Amino acid sequence: MTQISVIGCGRWGTFLGWYAANYGKTDTVLMYGMAQSPDYQQLQNERKNDYLTLSDNMSVTSDITEALKNDFIIISISCQNLRVLAKQLNQYDLTGKTFLLAMKGLEEPSAEILVDVFLSEIKQDIHVATLGGPGHVEDYLRGVPSAAVIDSYEPETQERVIRFMQSDLIRFYAGTDIIGNQVGAALKNVIGLAAGILDGLNWYGLKGALMARAPVEVGRLIKFKGGNPMSVYGLAHLGDYEATLFSKNSHNRMFGERFAKGEPYDKLAEGVDTLKAVKAIADRENIDMPICQALYRIIFEKADIKETIKSLFDRPLKKEFEK
Repeated sequence: MTQISVIGCGRWGTFLGWYAANYGKTDTVLMYGMAQSPDYQQLQNERKNDYLTLSDNMSVTSDITEALKNDFIIISISCQNLRVLAKQLNQYDLTGKTFLLAMKGLEEPSAEILVDVFLSEIKQDIHVATLGGPGHVEDYLRGVPSAAVIDSYEPETQERVIRFMQSDLIRFYAGTDIIGNQVGAALKNVIGLAAGILDGLNWYGLKGALMARAPVEVGRLIKFKGGNPMSVYGLAHLGDYEATLFSKNSHNRMFGERFAKGEPYDKLAEGVDTLKAVKAIADRENIDMPICQALYRIIFEKADIKETIKSLFDRPLKKEFEK
């Protein structure tokens, strides 16, 4: 693969294009965005955004047919827009192309993992892999290394994408549970909201309890979905806690902090819509997810923040490692 495309000109999509152009095994990278998008306009007019400057081997287009000429395509858009995009892409010949889904979330209200959303709308012979794990654009651009996980229903696709993306900056591991990794990656954003709320209250001492208990209930959802609940302890979920629950670069953590302080936050926090999906499936299927349920009451039902958090500690006593 010597030419790739990236669909999505936001912070993460633009970085992945830059990363592929500078670290991946590619000659050129084509960034696609909608012409009216401010992110696209900034890249088109200035060849940079607030984080990086495009490399000489990167170009920008608002022509989807041009973007789809390449055989390897990274998608990094809002999770809730993925189904609409997939329906649009299915109108073109995609036979044999490889897609890497670089978003982390569950579709709302279906609670479907993103790879299944995408494959349900593309009625063609394509190859799909997913990206999960920690890392912020700001850190990568300072040369701070990290690790991530690539997963796929197709081992050959997974191996090919890892070979293409591997570098000294990001080490990519081969996932063994695409369901668990997709759910885990989505739910770490939700737990990031909770961590931000604790920061906003100056109750950050409870983050340890959050980190210990959250994987237990996320594992219940993974098991219900048909994945391995132990996957929650891999890079896609627990391995992403430092970047999501502590970093000031985390949009989800910052959303929660601002929410607790009664302040607006205008950046995309994917955990908000994923939380809606989690609440719906937990209610429908009677999955015990007390942290997510409490977080939903706080954010969407305007429950008293401090009283709701305290109520989690008033639940019936149980041993630490009881399920």
